[in-house]
Amino acid sequence: MQRPIAIRTMQASEAGHDPEIPVIEAIRQGDPHAMTEFVQRHERWVRGLVFGITGRMDDVDDVAQRVWMQVWREARNLTDGTRWRSWLYRIARNAAMDTGRSRRRSQRLAETLEQGRPERTEAPPDAALSSREQEARMLGAIAALPPLYREPFVLKHLEEWSYQEIAELLGMPVDTVETRLVRARRLLRERLGMK
Repeated sequence: MQRPIAIRTMQASEAGHDPEIPVIEAIRQGDPHAMTEFVQRHERWVRGLVFGITGRMDDVDDVAQRVWMQVWREARNLTDGTRWRSWLYRIARNAAMDTGRSRRRSQRLAETLEQGRPERTEAPPDAALSSREQEARMLGAIAALPPLYREPFVLKHLEEWSYQEIAELLGMPVDTVETRLVRARRLLRERLGMK
């Protein structure tokens, strides 16, 4: 009888190995419980990554679901279990990028259909924003960042990754990550009217 994933993971961790490798191996063998455990452990950073790339909270649920379905389908193709993080990152990033491309195509179509219609005016924003409105404003400002800056910003400040982890995942020097984060923060301050 096979030991539960949690026990195998704990033993792997005690031996100094990546605790996800036994979980990945179980997923590769078709274990749905291992897949559930893997999703629970990494749902937050996958969702953060998707938001970081798409800049849209309303896309996160659908894209994350597609990511997990693809992980389940393609787990057998992951030949080196130690590379699970970059493999998962690539799947999530590609799914988010595909969604962004699809949304841009839809927006171009909508813009084409809107041509010739009179412009609509927006109501002025309220002076005092509630905490929900402030959060929405902040998420909107993050979403408006260019993907070049948004992706490392979300990984660092929403997912609490280290500079080194971000650098390894994005395939760039730590100095570049730091520079992009400085620029992202500056852009956010400007967008939010902060000094």
